[in-house]
Amino acid sequence: MEYRSSNLLLRGAMRLVKSLVERCFDLITLLSEHAGAMSLGEISRRLDVPKSAAHRLLTTLCELGWAEQDADSGFYRLSLRLAIVGQRLLVATRIPDICQPILDRLANETEGLGRIAIVDTDGLTWIAHSQGARSGLIYQPELAAKVPLHMTANGKAWLATLDRDEALARAVASGLGRSELGGPRVITTKPTFSAALDETVERGWGAAIEEAEPGVAAVAATIRVGGQVVGTVSVAGPLHRFSPLIVPEVAEKVTATAQELSALWPYRIAPQQRLPVVAAASG
Repeated sequence: MEYRSSNLLLRGAMRLVKSLVERCFDLITLLSEHAGAMSLGEISRRLDVPKSAAHRLLTTLCELGWAEQDADSGFYRLSLRLAIVGQRLLVATRIPDICQPILDRLANETEGLGRIAIVDTDGLTWIAHSQGARSGLIYQPELAAKVPLHMTANGKAWLATLDRDEALARAVASGLGRSELGGPRVITTKPTFSAALDETVERGWGAAIEEAEPGVAAVAATIRVGGQVVGTVSVAGPLHRFSPLIVPEVAEKVTATAQELSALWPYRIAPQQRLPVVAAASG
């Protein structure tokens, strides 16, 4: 009986720790999406936790140097420590060293904006870019970390590799159906988007013509390690450089670049480095 009670207490403590860790990362994710700082009340509301609980988490993050509180407004924001750690990890993967020259070449050959995005739990995140246009009209989008899945060539290229129900759910979560988002040709219905994914599968690459922004076209293909999609590579630019007649030629270059990146992709986990499922779950 004593052993059983101790076991129940241990499992209860583990659940509590897990809950705190999850809340902590939810808080970090929220602050990362609002770099301009947020009030305690807004953080409490967005995380759906009491102000007292949010304050305790924020106080701990501030004490550890991961967050900071503005002296004038009292609002909270992440410190640059997280960005520094993320940059160190990215450098350690050797992705910039190996992939940037390949992306530069694609951008120069197409005179467009080349970009690489990696797959994460939330979708796609931009990690590298290269501007190939040197004169004339140059496409320079707003800086944003996350890729809007439903209106970009990158989003279509990746979503086309997923189960269709999951792909449509992710598209809706990214804004599919909201007519106020995107360019003049943005897709707004599930059936039309599903048909676009079918077309993407058939061609082997994704395209977005004035879907994200007016006057802009883009082409993207997936980067694969084994059978797993790890990212996407794309090129985008003004319509006068990426007309419907030119897009297939650009797509060939993007697809070839994706294949080259797939062969050289440095961020791989050897089978012997993977934790057993049981051990990972219990740890």
